[in-house]
Amino acid sequence: MNNQLILLPVLVQIVLTIVLYIALVRRKLRAVKAGEVNEARRALHEDAWPDYVQQVNNCIRNQFEVPVLFYVVSISLLAIGAVDLPALVLAWVFVLCRVAHAIVHTGSNFVPTRRRLFLFSVGAVSLMALLLGWALI
Repeated sequence: MNNQLILLPVLVQIVLTIVLYIALVRRKLRAVKAGEVNEARRALHEDAWPDYVQQVNNCIRNQFEVPVLFYVVSISLLAIGAVDLPALVLAWVFVLCRVAHAIVHTGSNFVPTRRRLFLFSVGAVSLMALLLGWALI
């Protein structure tokens, strides 16, 4: 198997984060134009922004939590030449769960669905880490 295939889901995760930043800028511009921002607090306080801006901002913050583990495990599997079909499938499961999580988070924000997607993505990256550990043994 081509070890570099693990970089495709990594790239999708990176693109997801960039798309969320673009969405954040758009929502912030909309909030400013609508006069929905507390200008005195906006530089230092998140509560200066309306909820629809906070949804995207919080979702971006999430992209620098568990996904960091995904990056480390993916690059580690690539570095030691241990990318196999199970690792690749788990990488895609992780990223697809993260995309779905972001859609829910920035849309309906229905917490039970978000939680399930989060837990499923944590499970996928955890199994990837086990595969990495197994390959190192």
